[in-house]
Amino acid sequence: MTASRLEKLRHELGIREIDAIFVSQPENRYYLSGFDGSAGFVLITPEDAILATDFRYVEQVKQQSPHFTLFEIKGRTAEWFPKLLDGLETKRLGFEQAHITFTFHQELSGILQKERPQTQLIPLENTVETLRGIKEPEEIEFIQRAAEIGDLAFNEVTEKLKPGITELQVAWELEKTMREAGSGPMPFEVIVAAGPNGALPHHKPSDRPINAGEPVVIDMGARRKGYCSDLTRTICIGEPDATFRKIYGIVQRAQEAAIEGTCAGTNGIQADDLARSIIKAEGYGEMFGHGLGHGVGLATHDPFPRLSPLAPPDALLDGMVFSIEPGIYLPGWGGVRIEDLVMLENGKVKLLSRARKWK
Repeated sequence: MTASRLEKLRHELGIREIDAIFVSQPENRYYLSGFDGSAGFVLITPEDAILATDFRYVEQVKQQSPHFTLFEIKGRTAEWFPKLLDGLETKRLGFEQAHITFTFHQELSGILQKERPQTQLIPLENTVETLRGIKEPEEIEFIQRAAEIGDLAFNEVTEKLKPGITELQVAWELEKTMREAGSGPMPFEVIVAAGPNGALPHHKPSDRPINAGEPVVIDMGARRKGYCSDLTRTICIGEPDATFRKIYGIVQRAQEAAIEGTCAGTNGIQADDLARSIIKAEGYGEMFGHGLGHGVGLATHDPFPRLSPLAPPDALLDGMVFSIEPGIYLPGWGGVRIEDLVMLENGKVKLLSRARKWK
């Protein structure tokens, strides 16, 4: 897998006339090399694949990235960075502009000006992230397994819920169950938002007890071999009120329309409108303030694709994995969000998450 990814990246660098790329973003580093340590850089040229890290990770690199040349970082940046580039013909050195601080950029620029004035730093945006947008079969297997872990945990935990349990207690039970089922570290903090808290899309669980008859938004994800899942369900313990039934029905229709209508060749703006138009027609357009979905992979929010009114006009393609998650949020009452993880396969949406939904 690594070889094909490097080949694609080198092709992209050739198009941009970049002699080498200095990769600092953690997910991109892992995607290219398989190294999941917390510190290090990857340097890719037309001929070389180098992984630079410090003493703590030397043995780990040998195990996880045997096809990369190991470069051990020692001393200050001014000492090791010129050595990393020794012997390499790099007049145009690309760097990930969104993942290097201004201070570090200044430091690298000063070093190059002094030690290698022939080398120019070239800012790059989404060079590796674009490649990550199309998932390979092995990646999809890991994402599918993460989704299955999330489904299992949601079904097991919510089946036992009773009024009086707190948001924090529910969040912990979900996390514990996912870890016991084989999940790695949570890709994000589990969201449990009961009653009025549901009007906050990213509410943090609190000691607030969950009452009978109120909406409870649960947003959760598992991680398998570095790959994430993302799932949201809105439930009610006991008998819901008329507002719940109405809002839930609108959101459910919006999600179903997006799942049925999204296909390869449509873009993120069009996919978003499939759901948004239904919510707008019911008079709740202003209460759906986020995009319909986002890419999911090594990050919970992979940069590609995006499904929103502000998404780029690029077509959605087979192999893309993303969420479809319309929502309506009413201050003082709560919210309803329904999110499923999907992929495009043979031009159509395929569901990856199958957790029980409120009936």
